[in-house]
Amino acid sequence: MKKILITCLILVFGFEIQAQEIKNSSYNPHTLFSPLFYSHNGNQFRSANGTPGPKYWQNRADYNLKTELFPESNTIKGNVIIKYTNNSPDNLDYLWLQLDQNLFKPDSRGQVMISGNSRYGNRGEKINGGYILTNIAVSNSEFTYIIEDTRMQIRLKKPVSKNGGKTEISMDFEFKIPKNGSDRMGHLKTKNGEIYTIAQWYPRMAVYDDVLGWNTKPYLGAGEFYCEYGDVDLIITAPDNQFILASGELTNAKKVLSKKVYNRWEKAKKSDDIIEIIKESEVIEIANSDSKNTKTWQYHMDNTRDVAWAASKAFVIDGSKINLPSGKKSFAISAQPIESNGQDAYGRACEYTKTSIEYYSSLLYEYPYPMAINIAANIGGMEYPGIVFCGWKAKSSSVWSVIDHEFGHNWFPMLVGSNERNFGWMDEGFSTFVNELSARHFNNGEYKNKKQLVTEKLAYNFLDESNEYIMLPPDGLNEKNIGLQLYYKPAVGLKLLRNIVIGKERFDYAFKEYIKHWAFKHPTPVDFYRSIENAAGEDLSWFWRGWFINNYSLDQGISKVEKTKDGYTVTVENLGSFALPVFITAETANGKKIEHNQGVDVWMRNKSFKFFIPTTETVNKVTLDAYKQLPDINRSNNTWTKK
Repeated sequence: MKKILITCLILVFGFEIQAQEIKNSSYNPHTLFSPLFYSHNGNQFRSANGTPGPKYWQNRADYNLKTELFPESNTIKGNVIIKYTNNSPDNLDYLWLQLDQNLFKPDSRGQVMISGNSRYGNRGEKINGGYILTNIAVSNSEFTYIIEDTRMQIRLKKPVSKNGGKTEISMDFEFKIPKNGSDRMGHLKTKNGEIYTIAQWYPRMAVYDDVLGWNTKPYLGAGEFYCEYGDVDLIITAPDNQFILASGELTNAKKVLSKKVYNRWEKAKKSDDIIEIIKESEVIEIANSDSKNTKTWQYHMDNTRDVAWAASKAFVIDGSKINLPSGKKSFAISAQPIESNGQDAYGRACEYTKTSIEYYSSLLYEYPYPMAINIAANIGGMEYPGIVFCGWKAKSSSVWSVIDHEFGHNWFPMLVGSNERNFGWMDEGFSTFVNELSARHFNNGEYKNKKQLVTEKLAYNFLDESNEYIMLPPDGLNEKNIGLQLYYKPAVGLKLLRNIVIGKERFDYAFKEYIKHWAFKHPTPVDFYRSIENAAGEDLSWFWRGWFINNYSLDQGISKVEKTKDGYTVTVENLGSFALPVFITAETANGKKIEHNQGVDVWMRNKSFKFFIPTTETVNKVTLDAYKQLPDINRSNNTWTKK
């Protein structure tokens, strides 16, 4: 009876598993599939199912910001008031702040890391950057402070009490704006005036969490940011010919805009069409005008981890309504110099912004901000809540790609607030992953990548398994590998999970559950792993171990094809250190294709297995992964041809 049952299984499923020792294989199934992946159990703060626990907490930082732009000296002066709430179960004897502008001091720790023509430096510009801080004050306690590079520690005589204690920190600040501030902020000279993109510009609270306590890694250039959530009131004063666009909502539009521009602004907010708010002819008129007075712009943003802004008298500005799934509306804005305003460039930026936000709102989670602003400037591509900066020289599909990618970041990490300084892949990789879906959707695939997230591009990365890997912090990666390890490889990993390992329906559900539970919170990689596993109902520890934690390589090969009475037996070997499902395509003499797929489970205890192809026809060719869906490093052993 047992023998008959096994025979039936072979006939129905078309394979026969056979353990076999392979001398040239580096694969160890017991290493890859070891159950000892998670080093700790869930707790009251972070549940075992990957969601925030019943006693999850995070601290809060609300900001009142006042600043003024001085174009003649490329200088910012301002004041910040931080209202800090300690929701942790710990009394805090000291507080840490981030002083990101200190990266641009000549003697900063980051200058060693970003010398030469690094994207993350100031491109060789000689600038006496960094903060000048004055009038530092703290409520409710005497204090002293130290500044160490890009961090500031405030030492309190009276601690900020646990479970809701509050304090208020205030100070004045001033700094020189670099031309290229780590490719994240700066200023650009155009024929009609300077374009300022202002980010990492005010002293911000460091995050205190239940994972590391105070997160105090310095800003070295490549590593991005980890910020607390809170409400922000932002007041910006600038010469009255400067147009200011910022994170949040413009609350005094009627006061700062001319009647003509205000009417267009309001029309654009209600229109599905793209409305010209400031036209090219008007930019030239503004550029030639003298400005002897100033104007003050007011913005407000709720529950945000940061704010950024841009200013220029050279902006052509377009606007349109964004339709959200709930029926709420947001406002798409694009601002670019005349040089970037063609239909083959940023003349379509507002269309791209609107479409991108609407798509991700339906796919992932509804966009939470009142405006979505794209600025064309000398920044290759950088994201902030509600506003992104993109390279002004981009054309056609490159404009779409950079806008769509940067707005994808408004979900990762603006909405789902991961620690970018430690885990750059949790925002860059996630945005790159959803960008492929968005490109397929936009205008019937107008900018659909022909190659998409192809796996062959990854093959060379696995040739040396001591090479760098996804989980390294951005500052710990060679700059040339950042694009691969933080953007491309994690995106391909998510695609493999969605299309190959789990399936689209289960993966999409799990991915949305992760976003829903961690919106406006601080997930870790383990929270993500657990969340996907629990919601999808799949043990993926082997995948995290091989793809994210290590740089394991995949090498499946055909070692033998044998003719039998009822068909053919194909012996498939796993020669690498990683495992993925097996896809076999057999081609018969009359052109018929026979396809069999086998899940990854077969590799849990085997280095090889025999796959039976039932056919009475002559098989001329057998191929593994004929459609090249897998990152196989050696395709020379993927094909058998009848001699």
